Amino acid sequence: MSEVVLRSRSYATTEEIFEIGYLPELGVVPEKMYGSVIRPERYGSPVDAFRTELVDVPAIPPGFVLVAVMAAGVNYNNAWAAMGQPLDVVAARNRNGEPEKFHIGGSEGSGIVWAVGEGVRSVTVGDQVLMVGARWDERAQDIRFGRDPMMSDSQKTWGYELNYGSFAQFALVAEFQCLPKPDNLDWEESACFLLTAATAYRQLTHWVPNRVEPGSVVLVWGAAGGLGSMACQLVDLFGGRAIGVVSGKDKFDYCLANGAVGVIDRREFDHWGQQPDPGTPESNQWSSEVRGFGRAIWEILGERRSPDIVFEHPGEDTLPTSIYVCDTSGMVVLCGATSGFIGTLDLRVLWMRQKRLQGSHFANLSECRAVIELAGMGKLNPRLGRVYSFDEIGRAHQDMVEGCQSYGNSAVRVGSSANLSSTEGMSGN
Repeated sequence: MSEVVLRSRSYATTEEIFEIGYLPELGVVPEKMYGSVIRPERYGSPVDAFRTELVDVPAIPPGFVLVAVMAAGVNYNNAWAAMGQPLDVVAARNRNGEPEKFHIGGSEGSGIVWAVGEGVRSVTVGDQVLMVGARWDERAQDIRFGRDPMMSDSQKTWGYELNYGSFAQFALVAEFQCLPKPDNLDWEESACFLLTAATAYRQLTHWVPNRVEPGSVVLVWGAAGGLGSMACQLVDLFGGRAIGVVSGKDKFDYCLANGAVGVIDRREFDHWGQQPDPGTPESNQWSSEVRGFGRAIWEILGERRSPDIVFEHPGEDTLPTSIYVCDTSGMVVLCGATSGFIGTLDLRVLWMRQKRLQGSHFANLSECRAVIELAGMGKLNPRLGRVYSFDEIGRAHQDMVEGCQSYGNSAVRVGSSANLSSTEGMSGN
């Protein structure tokens, strides 16, 4: 048996360059690869910041895995990376001693284990995997003392804070970031849902006692998007009632088919943004509008009941409304801020009604495995929307910034059109 098909920790290299959509023999690692690259001199609109370039394939440290990327998911974090705001990801890594003057993003994806570093035991060359979008130091003291790894000081977002994400022919991940790909999903479906689904799962289940239960009412912002489409399904699976908020009635049918019991068109209201100072005419107008928004929730439910959980991610535009409409002792749980980072709220509403404002960031491995298992059983639909080509990665993120992306989750085809005949007989899942 030749070296390239052995399930070993060794691998062969070649100087040959393989175009997108082609792969070398299983286990053969080229010296160069194509990546969709962001450089500081191009920071700005995502459509201009991403460029396909030829770069070195990264070395594989002990405990790490090189994955041939079949498809990658698209998320808002790399729109921020492209703009260089709120974090210059390249400069941040350079300050920490990393030499690369470029960023290869992509915080989720599907692919084939192509080579493994010393000490790797849980995956072998040929395994089909999904890649988890967070990395931490398993030796970190806080983790060894029992802290959730997502709370660890060592935790960072792969493909955003960390380099060599899924927007390249090969991605570099820690061994524990590789989880088995469900057999019932194709490469693009597998690539698109893990980040949004696991994030939504943690938001809805992790923050005891404010977790979705049978009968819970959950207000879901952006219900037709990637996060929202996962949240609506999960709320429905757990016996709750999801109320979606979207921009336009054309999205209503999609949300209802995805598990929502009702949908609100936010364009019927104009009180968005930071909350005005109390006692001003602007504040009076805001109060009138937000009460009308609350009545829209009651009309859907058929009773005067407020959301037990508000599923937040727009941030600045919606946070004051979320705090106001959340039920007494309920929770507003926030995982992002796509409309802006400066949120305002009336603290009297927060403390007098004993409401909870909770930050939530991605998910730990058990939460990731939970949503993968749900997808593998056919209970959670990845809701794959548009599939972009590799050269359209910048356009995919620009569409997100402009709010014109397809419903659900988006994916990028990387190697999924490759001739995989050389991988016949590789280990499956």
